[in-house]
Amino acid sequence: MENSINQYMVDFTLPDTLSDDFISTIPKQRRAIQRLFSQGKLLNYALSLETSKLWAVFSANSEVDLMEMVSDLPLSRFMRIHISSLTFYNAFTPLQPAFSFN
Repeated sequence: MENSINQYMVDFTLPDTLSDDFISTIPKQRRAIQRLFSQGKLLNYALSLETSKLWAVFSANSEVDLMEMVSDLPLSRFMRIHISSLTFYNAFTPLQPAFSFN
């Protein structure tokens, strides 16, 4: 059976008050996010402190794989999480000019 890759939108709701424990965990979260980006497992990551929301689009083989990734994020334990399976995901990535050694 062929593994298919699915995309999921994860909607995180931040706590009403950002505790010292939450704030001190942010550097670990950033490292985990960078790792997931470099592995191609995280496609998008956005935060709005105004609405206390964090949104992320993940690429995973299954919802079980997704839940493992989400539960491994250091800040997940502080937030409410809602997952939506995406029917499709399109993104615009601006082309960056190639670096010239001339």
